[in-house]
Amino acid sequence: MRCWLKIEEMALEELMQRLNAVSQCADEIMHQDIIPLYAADIQDQLKKQFAYLSGGRAGDGCPVITFPDYPAFSEIPEKEFQNVLTYLTSIPSLRDAGIGFILVIDRRQDKWTSVKASILRIAASFPGNLQLVLVLRPTGLFHRALSDIAFKFNKDEFKMKVPIIMLGSVSELQGYIDKTQLTEDLGGTLDYCHNRWLSRRTAIEGFAQKVKQTAQILQSIGTELAETELPNDVQSTSSLLATHTEKKDKMKEDIRLAVEQGDDILGSITKPVTENPEYKLNQDQLDNQTTVERLLAQLHETETAFDEFWIKHQQKLEQCLRLRNFEQNFREVKAALDIVSERLSAFTDVGNSCSHVEHILKDLANFEEKSCETIAKARMLASESDAFIQSNHYAVDSIIPKCSELHNLCDAFATETERRRNLLNKSLELHGLLEKSLKWCDEGIYLLASQPVDKCQSQDGAESALQEIEKFLDTGAGNKIKELNKIYREYAHILNEDLKEHVQKVFQKQESMEEMFQKRQVSLKKLAAKQTRPVQPVAPRPEAFVKSPCTSPGLQREYVSNSESSALRRVNYRRGKSEMTELHQSRGGSTMDDEENLAVLRQHVINELIETERAYVEELLCVLEGYAAEMDNPLMAHLISPELQNKKDILFGNMEEIYHFHNRIFLRELENYVEYPELVGRCFLDQMEDFQIYEKYCQNKPRSESLWRQFSDSVFFQECQRKLDHKLSLDSYLLKPVQRITKYQLLLKEMLKYSKNCEGAEDLQEALTSILGILKAVNDSMHQIAITGYDGNLNELGKLLMQGSFSVWTDHKKGHSKVKDLARFKPMQRHLFLHEKAVLFCKKREENGEGYEKAPSYSYKHSLNMAAVGITENVKGDAKKFEIWYNAREEVYIIQAPTPEVKATWVNEIRKVLTSQLQACREASQHRTLEQTQSLPLPASSCTSPSRNHIRNTKKMEERKADLASLEGYGTTIAPKCPEKGKGWAKTSHSLDASEENDGWSSAEDPLNSSDAEEEGGGGGGEMKLTPGKYTVVTDYEKGVSEEFTVKSGDLVQLIREGEDGLWYVKNLSTGREGWIPANNLLMLIGNSKSAQSLSSSESGTASSTLSTSSSCSDSCNASSTSFSDVKG
Repeated sequence: MRCWLKIEEMALEELMQRLNAVSQCADEIMHQDIIPLYAADIQDQLKKQFAYLSGGRAGDGCPVITFPDYPAFSEIPEKEFQNVLTYLTSIPSLRDAGIGFILVIDRRQDKWTSVKASILRIAASFPGNLQLVLVLRPTGLFHRALSDIAFKFNKDEFKMKVPIIMLGSVSELQGYIDKTQLTEDLGGTLDYCHNRWLSRRTAIEGFAQKVKQTAQILQSIGTELAETELPNDVQSTSSLLATHTEKKDKMKEDIRLAVEQGDDILGSITKPVTENPEYKLNQDQLDNQTTVERLLAQLHETETAFDEFWIKHQQKLEQCLRLRNFEQNFREVKAALDIVSERLSAFTDVGNSCSHVEHILKDLANFEEKSCETIAKARMLASESDAFIQSNHYAVDSIIPKCSELHNLCDAFATETERRRNLLNKSLELHGLLEKSLKWCDEGIYLLASQPVDKCQSQDGAESALQEIEKFLDTGAGNKIKELNKIYREYAHILNEDLKEHVQKVFQKQESMEEMFQKRQVSLKKLAAKQTRPVQPVAPRPEAFVKSPCTSPGLQREYVSNSESSALRRVNYRRGKSEMTELHQSRGGSTMDDEENLAVLRQHVINELIETERAYVEELLCVLEGYAAEMDNPLMAHLISPELQNKKDILFGNMEEIYHFHNRIFLRELENYVEYPELVGRCFLDQMEDFQIYEKYCQNKPRSESLWRQFSDSVFFQECQRKLDHKLSLDSYLLKPVQRITKYQLLLKEMLKYSKNCEGAEDLQEALTSILGILKAVNDSMHQIAITGYDGNLNELGKLLMQGSFSVWTDHKKGHSKVKDLARFKPMQRHLFLHEKAVLFCKKREENGEGYEKAPSYSYKHSLNMAAVGITENVKGDAKKFEIWYNAREEVYIIQAPTPEVKATWVNEIRKVLTSQLQACREASQHRTLEQTQSLPLPASSCTSPSRNHIRNTKKMEERKADLASLEGYGTTIAPKCPEKGKGWAKTSHSLDASEENDGWSSAEDPLNSSDAEEEGGGGGGEMKLTPGKYTVVTDYEKGVSEEFTVKSGDLVQLIREGEDGLWYVKNLSTGREGWIPANNLLMLIGNSKSAQSLSSSESGTASSTLSTSSSCSDSCNASSTSFSDVKG
């Protein structure tokens, strides 16, 4: 820096010296250093032309000054006279002026007295050297003679040291001065124009002043530029450089104009020669040419001096600008490197699984790729600083430390990145060993669990099992962990507490598995070595009991039709039981092995659940960071089309909310159950409300998929996919939440299968039911949002309970007869939505498109208020039909379900809704009755005592309670109808359009009124007695004697016959399977259901089952009309 300042000072000093020399030289050229007088200053005096310098020369080169005939010569002021003579004598060169001037005084038209006065005045005022004075005396005879005589006598009065020669004619004058050096008025041929001479002298002197001024201006500008303090920021330095460059350019332009001016003057001087090569310039013109050329040379010297100074000054400014840019870039790169280093330092996690480590390695690679630009900038900046140093930059002292720091930071980043990568590779290697060991353990446990115990009872089976175990153990050499301490030593630099604990658990699991194998080997070796003993023959097919894993008494599935079937079953049962007892004793604790196998399978399920949950969380995070966050990245904004901007919420929905729930809550909770997998149901139940967020995501999925299809080819998504190195596009990852919520129920079912006898089985069953409920709610909501044309708010209808497509026939009592006749045969296809307060009838319309856009929409047709709805559960001739009627059967809708199971499910759900409404009305009625009883006024009549009135009112209230309670019995109770229809709904039923009203059913096939059917069936409660016939199952059952025989709610079953020990042989008509079920379980399964055969065998006609709540739970709720009976034919 100091060196540069010294160079700058030297450059300025040199410039000053050269420009001072130019100024002095300009003065010398113009003789301004001796007589600082300019033609422009005395232009008016020169224009009088009482004396002029024509440019003529005498033989010895003396300049000739001519005093022409000027009548007012004596009237010229002395000052003017002195100025003109001084100026004229200063024009010739010093050499010519030193020889002396020749004065030609033309007084041919004057008098002798004037001549004398003129000579005396000139002799007194002439400032230069005189060589000769030539006087053209007056031409008149008298004055001529007088001048001759007077001159002789008065010669001493002129006081001149040079001779004065009186000439009588021009020819005499030409004897002293050549004709070519005299002007035309003196009989010569010299070309002279006084105005032209004056103009040229003014121009030359003006040019000389311009040269001098230019030199002076450049001096001041050079001083200003050199003394300007350099700024400390890029913008100010750039501005300063621009300002100085602008000043330089202006000065260069001024110099160019001055050069043009000099060239023009020089051209005007040499123009005669240019036009006529034979023309010869006079001495005065030659002097002018020399003067201008010298001035031009000084001007060029001025420009050269300034250019050299400017080159150095510009170099300094440019170096300063580069330095400021370097400093600014250094600060930015340093900050970026600090951020990169900070982020790199965050890669401390060594992972908890291979997939996790691979994900971290992938993140590290992506981070390194993103950091490459920063590192490249840093290395480029370091190279630039090296170039500064090599070019001898004036601030090299401040550049060298920064250059070294950049090199160190880049090298440190590369070293640290490589170290992190090596650590992660080592972690990946360790997790690979651990997962290989875990996989080996799981395969071993599965092998133990899959070996059939019954086959191992034989010597050959035991030996075969032993061979399988030994063969498997041979594979452990390359799969299991041999020395735990060796692992600790080899991977000490990556083993944190969690990873160390994980290694210990894996090793413990491996030891436990090997211990199980050892126990199994010991047991199998005993069985293989045991001598075969004779076995007592047993009854036919005893193996049916042995193979059954159920410890409860087994029953054969084959149907025995003769009268000895009961006895045969009892014998088989006893023999089977004794055989199983003997087998358990011989196996020596195989039940414990089965329980261990189930525990292993449960552990396998919980491991799968947790590992897939971790992968799911990582995938969500990858999508949110790699796609959603990039939509807000300014650097990626140019890749996003305007139509896609600000639509992140549509594309990703509430995925971020789902991610935070799983990452912060659910995954952590799941990990707490890794040691207690059978209790994981409680984890699901505790977080069940949070799973409702999936409903919002699924409802937004159609909009998201539609948006994706519009912009799936966007460069933005392709770039994000490339950065993430995903093989699948974004839409596959947007489907992950939908796939995940459906995966839970599969895992819960599997866990429940292995945990039936465990402590958490009930929680698992409840969690499974809840998850299935959420899936159903999600599915139903997807259909509900597709309803169009409904004017009200669907949320006011209560919770959506069911939805599905049905065939519908209508019959309206108040309808037109012709319409009723037409609307009989062809059913309408309707999609029904059952809410808590209403049932909606919609028409399904298929949409054209792809994905969710192909999903149907539902055009709203009409709705029924559940407060005025009744049902008939069975319709004659079709087990898939049921009736929904409205307002005491003013409107009847016959609904045909796709299957009897769907029908049963809908009937049960509608029954629950109506029963809950009935219960609400009953409680309201009881509450009002109690209030009315307590608020009765005391009668004034003396014939009735207050106690009697109270007893009467109490008895009346109890009768009402009994009436309401009887609605829940198995018999028939016809309650009085409400005096008015249900209120509170303006749109209870909407008529169908004309074309659809023609789709009806025949009125001749009307089912009987429920009250009639109930009267024929008889009333009364009492305990239900099982009789052969068909029944509808009201609850699930999976505890049959046979594993394959199960029934579910809504199934239609047939009781075939009653066996011994309270068992009934039952056939599931829905699945075609048969089996034995205890009678007490049957009572629970069929509940209040009645046999369809027993009713149809009677002469009661077409039986129907109805349930209705056409009650007005409005202002008074004085009465209710309800009818309730059980499932019938």
